[in-house]
Amino acid sequence: MSGPCRRAASAFLMVPVLLLSGCLFTTRKLPVPRAPQVTQTATGEELVEQINKRWDALETLNVRVQIQASVTNAKKDEATDFTSVRGIILMRKPEMVRVLGQLPVLGTRAFDMASDGKTFTLSVPPKGTAYKGSNTEAPKGSTGLQSMRPSLFFDAMFVRGIGPNDDYTKTADTDTVEDPQKKHLLIIPEYILSVMRPRANSRELQPLRVIHIHREDMLPYQQDLYDEKNNLETQIIYGRYIEYGDQVVLSVEKVTENMPLSDDQFQIKIPEGTKIQSVQ
Repeated sequence: MSGPCRRAASAFLMVPVLLLSGCLFTTRKLPVPRAPQVTQTATGEELVEQINKRWDALETLNVRVQIQASVTNAKKDEATDFTSVRGIILMRKPEMVRVLGQLPVLGTRAFDMASDGKTFTLSVPPKGTAYKGSNTEAPKGSTGLQSMRPSLFFDAMFVRGIGPNDDYTKTADTDTVEDPQKKHLLIIPEYILSVMRPRANSRELQPLRVIHIHREDMLPYQQDLYDEKNNLETQIIYGRYIEYGDQVVLSVEKVTENMPLSDDQFQIKIPEGTKIQSVQ
């Protein structure tokens, strides 16, 4: 081998020597995700059985909450946060809902909404206005109180049972989150239960909802609800707060299960002189 070739080879071999000497790099510790001490296992049938058992055991709920609503205007790149109000949510299976909100300080009624599962009435005394309509999806462009539907509160409090005509799949996954207090990374094992229903005269399955279940306690922590066009309509998260578009945050203060609730507790008396608007 000629001289120039030998010198080039020697220069090339010097690079790993310098790297190994520690002169060109530093060492830092990476956060190691921590797994829970207990991770439970269950079959799809067992998950459905647990969900249905909890659903069957509940007949009514009386819940005291703080209600905070935020509405995003994508065109203006801004969000409107509505004043937090105290509220009472009454629910009775199969679909009865009553939601009362009280203005802070004064304690007067901010709004009152009731539904029998098919139609709803929403009274807003401060505006002298009431709305009546069906329990279907709120019209596009509606904001604030006009966009609320009773099913939002019902689905937020109840994880409905899985019917005999519903199909489902179960998958296992993990999520990595940061412990806000200890700044540790946590590995959260979960089951994802996707509930579907066959479409009429079609081989296509219509997605109804996806239930996310923590494998530490085998309890649901999130639900994703889909409309008839397979679009994600509502995402319900039980636990930590996440910024994501239009949202209603319910901070639960007290829950009473299976107390008797009469029909008149789900009826609204609209004050005289109130302007009534029909919404679809």
